[in-house]
Amino acid sequence: MLTNYKHTVTERFLRYVQIDTQSNPQSNTYPTTEKQKNLSNLLAEELLAIGIADAHADEFGYVYGTIPSNTDKEVPVICFCSHVDTAPDCSGTNVKPIVHTAYTGADIVLPDDETQVLSVNDYPYLKEHIGSSIITASGNTLLGADDKAGVSIIMDMANYLVNHPEVKHGTIKILFTPDEEVGKGTAKVDLRKLGADFGYTLDGGESGTLEDETFSADGATITVHGVIAHPGYAKNKLVNALKIIGEILAALPTNEFSPETTDKREGFVHPVSIEGIAEKASASFIVRDFVTAKLAEHETRLKSIAATVVAKHAGAIMEFTVQEQYRNMKEILDLHPQVAAHAAEAYKRAGLNPVNEPIRGGTDGSRLSFMGLPCPNLFTGMQAIHSKKEWIGVRDMEKAVETLVNLVQVWEEES
Repeated sequence: MLTNYKHTVTERFLRYVQIDTQSNPQSNTYPTTEKQKNLSNLLAEELLAIGIADAHADEFGYVYGTIPSNTDKEVPVICFCSHVDTAPDCSGTNVKPIVHTAYTGADIVLPDDETQVLSVNDYPYLKEHIGSSIITASGNTLLGADDKAGVSIIMDMANYLVNHPEVKHGTIKILFTPDEEVGKGTAKVDLRKLGADFGYTLDGGESGTLEDETFSADGATITVHGVIAHPGYAKNKLVNALKIIGEILAALPTNEFSPETTDKREGFVHPVSIEGIAEKASASFIVRDFVTAKLAEHETRLKSIAATVVAKHAGAIMEFTVQEQYRNMKEILDLHPQVAAHAAEAYKRAGLNPVNEPIRGGTDGSRLSFMGLPCPNLFTGMQAIHSKKEWIGVRDMEKAVETLVNLVQVWEEES
């Protein structure tokens, strides 16, 4: 617990989630939506008000800031990073956060859509927050804890450190990114300007979780060229590419190989979109595994399934392409074990038992690690993300702030 300090994390969070920052996967601009800059600019202004003199938002919606070192030791420069955007999976417009003080454990019916009910049966982690405050949205939107909780935690940490110079630490960098939810969170980041040696993303879930491993990820696209003919005179001529794509999807295994049939450390192949016309159609897939080498195995299997289907249709031609997306950050973090070890020590000082687990997904930290900034992922408390039932516990956010304050001290002490 941080003594003699009134946390600002909840007040900040309640304000930030009301700013619509949804990103757009179909956009080719940077950021993908201009409205993300509304929060970025506000954060830069608030950092300046805290006393972080170099804080600013750039043209792409990234926010940079520095808390100068206050120790005579040479300490590695540490960065804390969170993303400002919310997911396109659920509306982020007109978010109305609700604080449920002294949560009793009873079902919570969200007022703007009474079919949205938050219950301990569905979300057992709610039991850990009985007697404490939790925050939900009102039922029509997501909450935006992913990742405005992380943003709020970093902002509160900055506020604490600036006002408590007795806490010794090295140089600390703050980075807020746009477009993480659409896979472009590091597209325009300037790591040279950032100038950090190691980093931590604040984009995790339950209190105590410490994530230093993600999926490795590729995207795959199957494109089928059919044979077009006028439908009135198409007998023995037309080869419909849309139907062939449908056959390929139907030929995929139903008891394995998919996200709905796998968990823990199992990989999968997942169709995410189809488009086209009778003459030409394509299906896009995401390919995931914790072992990078297995991605090629999954892709070979997918290609074989598709080729077998296409071969049944005379005149049809298939193209199969693969695009690298991100890689398991553990491959980099294993080379710098002190980064996760220092985080684990900070958790313990906050009274938490570190729970190390892999992320069945990716974070900005995945890409940052391979760009030269080793970067595991720390908890924020966010739950039921990307949905109308998204919620977060105030206690978890405050505990995360305490953990970050501990963490900068661990780095200083161990240098």
